[in-house]
Amino acid sequence: MRTAGVDLAAEPKGTALAVIDWSETQASLCQLQLGVADGVIAENAGTVEKLGIDCAFGWPDEFVQFMVAHASGDQSLPGVDGGMAWRRTLAYRETDREVRKRTGRWPLSVSTDRLGLTAMRCAGLLSRIAEAGVMVDRSGSGLVAEIYPGASLRLWGFSTTGYRTDPAVRLQLLRHILQAAPWLDLGSFAPQMITSADAFDAVIAALAARSAALGLYEPPPSSMLDRARREGWIVLPSGPLAALLR
Repeated sequence: MRTAGVDLAAEPKGTALAVIDWSETQASLCQLQLGVADGVIAENAGTVEKLGIDCAFGWPDEFVQFMVAHASGDQSLPGVDGGMAWRRTLAYRETDREVRKRTGRWPLSVSTDRLGLTAMRCAGLLSRIAEAGVMVDRSGSGLVAEIYPGASLRLWGFSTTGYRTDPAVRLQLLRHILQAAPWLDLGSFAPQMITSADAFDAVIAALAARSAALGLYEPPPSSMLDRARREGWIVLPSGPLAALLR
C-alpha cells in the first residue's frame, strides 16, 4: 500500500506533499516535497490508495444558506440575531464539533479564519482530482480524506504544544514518534521535517491516511452522512499509531 499526505496552503509556497510506502514490516517515507502545485498533488492521487489533505473540504451548511439568503436580500431565515450562539452555527461544521468533543480543541473555522482561502484552493484541487477519474467523497470514504495532523498526533498520545513554530519541539516530537513507531523509516527526510512544519504535517497526514485506509477511524453517523458529504468530515484515528503496521 502507498499513502500520501498534503499540508495544503493557499499557494504552492507553504504546501508540502509526503508519500509513504507500506510493507508488512516497514513504512518508508519515499517522497517529501515543498512548494507543491495542484498538478503534482493530482498526479500523485492516482498512484496511492489513500490521500490525506490537511484542509477543510467544505463550509458549514448554515453558513452557505445564510450567505445565499443575505446576497439575495432574503430576510426570512429564522434565528438570524447576530448573537454569539448563532454565529457559531455559521462558523463551525459538524465535524469540527466532533473534533472538539474528542480532543477538547476547536479546529480553525473555515468560515471566519484565513483557512477559508486555503479551502477555496482545496475545492479546486478536489475538482481537479475528480476530473482525473478519482472518486472524491468529502465524508472520507473515497480515495481522499480530510486530515487534521495536530488532532491525529494528540489522539496517538503525543503532546503538540509548540511543534508548529519551534524546530526544537519538532525534533523532540519526532524522536517520540520514532520510539513509538520504530518501523517508520524516514530515509534522508528527517532534517526536512525538523526545519519545516509544513513537511512535518505532510508526513503526519500520510500516516493518518493509512489509518483511514485501514478503516481505523470513526466515520460520520448515518444521520449526518449527507451533511458530511457537503461540509467535509475530518478523519480522526481511532487506534494507536502501532496499529498502522499490520
